[in-house]
Amino acid sequence: MAKKRKEHNAPEGKSSEPEKRPVATEEAKSVSIVECPPELSPTARQEWDRLAPELATMGRLTPLDRGLLAAYCVAYAVWLEAVEGLQRYGTVMKSPNNYPVQSLYLSIANRQAEIMIRIASEFGFTPASRSRLPTPSKGGSMLLELPSLEDFDFPRL
Repeated sequence: MAKKRKEHNAPEGKSSEPEKRPVATEEAKSVSIVECPPELSPTARQEWDRLAPELATMGRLTPLDRGLLAAYCVAYAVWLEAVEGLQRYGTVMKSPNNYPVQSLYLSIANRQAEIMIRIASEFGFTPASRSRLPTPSKGGSMLLELPSLEDFDFPRL
């Protein structure tokens, strides 16, 4: 039988879980991932659990990034709720005076998408931001990957 996930209703300031947990990577070494804040909703927590191990493996998640990733996950959860509202009620609703008005869900979804895109670029979630961020190397130092002068075809004087 599968183990049921423990609810996170610990008193403020006290967590029943450690701050970091090891996660095995492809190289069989462990990477510490920052623990998910207990205040996150189940949907936001699910997004955290999807992203945090990947970000930690890439070296893009540290304890300093906890709040930023939490904000992304909250924006994702609110965006998803708004999208579900749009699917249920549509983009145009009737006002109390029977005039068509834009659904409030559309404004919410658009605003949360903006927040998600802005934070996503910080973590390298978008193709453009991935190309700007350095990729962690197996050797650890980016300087070790730079070509030497012998690798260039300079004309001899």
